[in-house]
Amino acid sequence: MNTKWELFQKFLITESQEISITDFLINSVVIIILALILEKTYAKCAKSLSNRKMFAANFLLIAFTTMLIISIVKSSLALSLGLVGALSIVRFRAAIKEPEELVYLFFAISIGLGLGANQTMIVLVAFLVAMLIIWTRYFLRGKSEAQNLFFTVSSDSPNSIQLKDISKIIKKYFKAAELKRFDENENIIEVSFLVETVKSDDLQSCKEDLQKLNKSVKVTFIDNKNY
Repeated sequence: MNTKWELFQKFLITESQEISITDFLINSVVIIILALILEKTYAKCAKSLSNRKMFAANFLLIAFTTMLIISIVKSSLALSLGLVGALSIVRFRAAIKEPEELVYLFFAISIGLGLGANQTMIVLVAFLVAMLIIWTRYFLRGKSEAQNLFFTVSSDSPNSIQLKDISKIIKKYFKAAELKRFDENENIIEVSFLVETVKSDDLQSCKEDLQKLNKSVKVTFIDNKNY
């Protein structure tokens, strides 16, 4: 009984196992390159309506932090248990609105996990396969310089224009649209959408159709990058 208890205690004791600085520096260079490629890929190939460049800027820090944590705790069960305890009292509440964002976050974390465990070749092969799949699908569906805009429609004649009429016209001209705000009272109606457009001519055509509903309609387009 005592022997088993002593073995269990030795198993829990943190061993003084040093991390190879050379391997860590090499993995750091690799993860920087992979994270930057992942950022460019997400900004170019993703379908998300959010500000893709701003969101993608987090990939490098997430991947590097994951690699650092795994590099430190991988040699010690005690440190691993301590990490679990620390994470149990920290609540991460990131505003993930679309599944695609979550997929790319997991991809960045998996890169950090693999390099933290010194599985460099496996990570490189998996990364190349994933990039091949993403870019092949991107070129197959056709390249497009899509622009995300905040589109606001307002009118001082709320009785003569309805939300369903505005939404119908919006869906006619834009490949993707998401309702963000709707205000209506006896004096004014105001509707805001986040839209994705490829052709700038669609903006003018959409404006003309909306003004056919009522001459008092005012339209505003603001680039999503400004927010």
